[in-house]
Amino acid sequence: MEGLTLSQKEQARLQALNRVLEGKLKIKEAALTMGVSERHAWRLLARYRAEGAAGLAHGNRGRAPARKTSPEVESKVVELAEGRYKGFNHSHLTDMLGEQEDFPMSRSTVRRILKRHGVTSPRHRRAPKHRSRRERYSQEGMLLQIDGSPHAWLEGRGPRLVLISAIDDATGTVPFALFRGQEDAPGYFLLLKEIIKRKGIPWSLYSDNHAVFRVNPKAPLSIEEQLAQEQPLTQFSRALRELGIGAIFALSPQAKGRVERLFGTLQDRLVSELRLAGARTEGEANQVLWRFLPRFNQRFGVPALQPESAYRARPVGLDLDHILCARYPRTVASDNTVRFHGCAFQLLPGPHRISYARAKVEVCEQSDETILICYQGRVLPATEAPLVAATLRTFREPPAETRPQTGNNGKAHKPGPDHPWRRWTLTKSLTS
Repeated sequence: MEGLTLSQKEQARLQALNRVLEGKLKIKEAALTMGVSERHAWRLLARYRAEGAAGLAHGNRGRAPARKTSPEVESKVVELAEGRYKGFNHSHLTDMLGEQEDFPMSRSTVRRILKRHGVTSPRHRRAPKHRSRRERYSQEGMLLQIDGSPHAWLEGRGPRLVLISAIDDATGTVPFALFRGQEDAPGYFLLLKEIIKRKGIPWSLYSDNHAVFRVNPKAPLSIEEQLAQEQPLTQFSRALRELGIGAIFALSPQAKGRVERLFGTLQDRLVSELRLAGARTEGEANQVLWRFLPRFNQRFGVPALQPESAYRARPVGLDLDHILCARYPRTVASDNTVRFHGCAFQLLPGPHRISYARAKVEVCEQSDETILICYQGRVLPATEAPLVAATLRTFREPPAETRPQTGNNGKAHKPGPDHPWRRWTLTKSLTS
């Protein structure tokens, strides 16, 4: 082996064997130094004595691999790739060479041959995107990330709940959170209402594309349709517009990673706290959560780059209950009734107007299921409307021979007072 160059590993072995020959190192110690067994160290020493430093090099150095692809096969592969199979990607070309040309070889071998001869694959892969850590917003209240996390928070002791929470982007603290039976608009209304009461009005909210935040059409709108009409708003996005809060939508879970990591931490620590407190209901879980949040913020919060708060003060006279609710337009009937969810409400004469027939009003469904009827910003006095004859006839008991057998002593089922369609409540005194 003329002009032999030893690797770093082989040079270290050479130095160790020289020390053995000089009597400065025992063969057992040299074996430990070289990372081989004592028996193999004797072999290396014998080879070094017989062949010199060349004996320490691997025996296959300089030899051609036994399974090396011959130049004839390489040229044939290149010829087929540029001729008969032109336009085939590397994987497809490998399959065709094995099936049609009797050249069985791996995809990596085919790729290496073509690359060596400057033949590139027609399929161009997109380069991976570079992701970098985003800088936090500089002030508290500039951006809140909000989301809901369905999880077995009570570990089978109670119902499955959804944790609806917000986290401040600047400080990593949780201004408010609550448990709900499901991820719905009333839950986010309650979340935002408490944040405004405690902190103020934030600048913007960062959320995913859940139906609470954004109307997702089944078919994408064309450019002409987008220019011709305004994007429809959900009840929650309409409330954000009235409050002057910007809405930002994330296009991937990684984009709202701060709130996702929050849920990962809470699914560990908060679940343990709920287990320790023995919480079994939604109300008990909320009590444990609200005692836990101050300690969580103290432990995991970070100072904002600027100490000033960006929360806007709540304007005097702002009616949060009227904004943070679901509002539905309705037209008053000729008998001054308004229908909503299968129920009829009777509007009463007030000091501003005696009759509201054919007037355009709004039915406001608040988070506590209270129903308000508003006209030009005023709440109208209303009560449940008497049932019409057609409805009353449905409650009439049929003759015994035509009465359906229900298993309840032959009596037809009549909805009780706690039936969902009987739960709608109205405020007792509704004045402007």
